[in-house]
Amino acid sequence: MEAVSYTAQWTAAARAVESERGDEAMFDDPFARELAAPRGFELLEKYGGGGLLPFIAIRTKYLDDSVDTILRDSGIQQIVFVAAGMDTRAFRLAWPPGSTVYEVDHEALVTEKGRRLAELGAHPTTARREVAADLAGQWLPALYDAGFDRDQPTLWVAEGLMFFLTQEQASELLTVLGSASAPGSWLAVDFVSKALLRSPFSGSFLNGLRDDGTPWLFGTDEPEEFLAGSGWKVRELKEPGEAGAGQGRWPYKVQPRDRRGASRSWLVRAEFAGH
Repeated sequence: MEAVSYTAQWTAAARAVESERGDEAMFDDPFARELAAPRGFELLEKYGGGGLLPFIAIRTKYLDDSVDTILRDSGIQQIVFVAAGMDTRAFRLAWPPGSTVYEVDHEALVTEKGRRLAELGAHPTTARREVAADLAGQWLPALYDAGFDRDQPTLWVAEGLMFFLTQEQASELLTVLGSASAPGSWLAVDFVSKALLRSPFSGSFLNGLRDDGTPWLFGTDEPEEFLAGSGWKVRELKEPGEAGAGQGRWPYKVQPRDRRGASRSWLVRAEFAGH
C-alpha cells in the first residue's frame, strides 16, 4: 500500500483500541482491527504520545455525531467522504432512508479496503459507492461518474486530511468542494493550529510522520476566517475536551480562545454560504 495509507492504518488501529474499551468506548468499529494491518499498531505505538489516541477517539465520535445531526436537521441524502481511508461509517452508522455514501480515495487503498471488508463479510448499512481518484488531480469527474448529483445538497466529510496539505492545497480543496455544492450543503472537517505544528510537545510525533514521508504541513489559528475564504460558514467549532467533543476524555485543559500560541485541534461543522 502507498505511503499515504500509513495514516489510514494507524487511524484504524486507534479506532480499534477505542472500540475495545468495552462500556467506556465512545463508538464501536468492529472492522478497525483488521483494517489496521499491516503496520497500524506498530505506527500507533511509534506516534502514540501527545494525546493521539484520545484525539482520534474524540474526533471519530464528533464526526459520527456530526453526520447524524446534519443529516437529521438538513435532510441531506448525499454524503462524500474525502480521502476516506479505512473509514467504516457506511457499515457501522444508522443512515436515514435514501442516503448514498461516496468514499473517495486513491485506487490502491480503495481496492485493498474493499477486499478486506469482503473477507470480513461486512455489509454497508446504506447505499455505498467507491470512487478511486487522485485528490491531487481532477477528481470530481470520477465522483460524477459514480452517480454524484451536484444539484443536490451534500455533506462533505474531510477527516484527518487538511494538515497533510499545504495551505494553498487546503484552500483549493475547500474551493473545489464548494464548486460541487448545491445550496444547503455542509462540511464536517478538522484542523490543527499553527502553534501545534511548532510545539516541542508535538516534536517527536511530527518528526516521526516526516520520517515516514507523511509530514503535517498546515495549521490555522483562525479556522473561521480560513473556511470563509472558500465560501464556508462555520456553524459549530469545538476543541477536544469541550462539551460535545469528548468532555471528560481529553487529558489536557482546554485553553481559552484568546490565549495566543496554544496548541489546538479544531472540530468543525460548516455550511456552504454560496459561490
